[in-house]
Amino acid sequence: MKRLTLAGAALALILGSSVHAQAADKLLNASYDIARELFAEVNEGFIARYKADKGVDVTIDQSHGGSSRQARAILEGLEADVVTFNQVTDIDALVKGGFVPENWQEAFPNQASPYYSLPAFLVRTGNPKSVKDWDDLVRDDVKIVFPNPKTSGNARYTYLAATAYAKEAFGNDPVKVEAFVKKIFDNVPVFDTGGRAATTTFVEREIGDVLITFEAETRGIAREFGEDKFETVVPSVSLLAEFPVAVVEKVAEKHGTQELAKDYLSFLYAPEGQEILAANGNRVHDETVAAKYKDQFPDVRLVTVEDVFGGWQAIQTEHFAEGGTLDRLYGKR
Repeated sequence: MKRLTLAGAALALILGSSVHAQAADKLLNASYDIARELFAEVNEGFIARYKADKGVDVTIDQSHGGSSRQARAILEGLEADVVTFNQVTDIDALVKGGFVPENWQEAFPNQASPYYSLPAFLVRTGNPKSVKDWDDLVRDDVKIVFPNPKTSGNARYTYLAATAYAKEAFGNDPVKVEAFVKKIFDNVPVFDTGGRAATTTFVEREIGDVLITFEAETRGIAREFGEDKFETVVPSVSLLAEFPVAVVEKVAEKHGTQELAKDYLSFLYAPEGQEILAANGNRVHDETVAAKYKDQFPDVRLVTVEDVFGGWQAIQTEHFAEGGTLDRLYGKR
């Protein structure tokens, strides 16, 4: 009986090691809704680089959805090894859930944000409504499309950028600021759950005069659906949108993928990864790559969540918590 028990234990150990080794060659990246094409290219580049450097074939699977919804999915059981989100608060939710360490922003450069963008406008060719800045979005004759800020990090950046503009325009008068943002909400005919669905509403269903999304996405839409059909409008001021990344330590430890996960996210900072990011319309930190693509990015004054709102923790408490400013202005829709 004892020999059988030991043999069974040995077999279980061997099988467990085999599964562990197999898992270590495969990652699941949970990412935001509009990043499908971007990470298809990133994954192709990383897989080739990893094979060349280490002689190992790896598989990178993707899961896409609204950033906040992705975070909730991980908390509820989605076994993502890494996250590439568009909102710091969504990774902070994973910290509270015990999936990511508190010091996650120290694991990679630039506070674990390998690239950045900003909320910008996509209009139809010729810009028939002459939309140039945030104050044009409150006009009665302008209809706007962007996703639900309850489920989309993309939309939350839009909300914050509009609020930042209004704070400057109205001298921080809270009544006027909230009226401005509420009017923007009122000019949205339909709120989709994520950025990709909002793009479909604007491009394919031809609803709305302006799509508000990340600058990188406006460029991608024009490339995909015809640069003769759409134009990007960069407003006078916008909000720095960082794209934080993290290893989901709780899952990576279970899968034995910690090293592969770290290598994967580090690739985003390497010149090859930065090139892919910039070619897809994102602004990057690598000086050589940024200089190469400089002419593609118009100058814009970017404000930060720290300067305008006091940081993400303050935003979460004042704006995004239940009963906060967003709930009051957005209402039940």
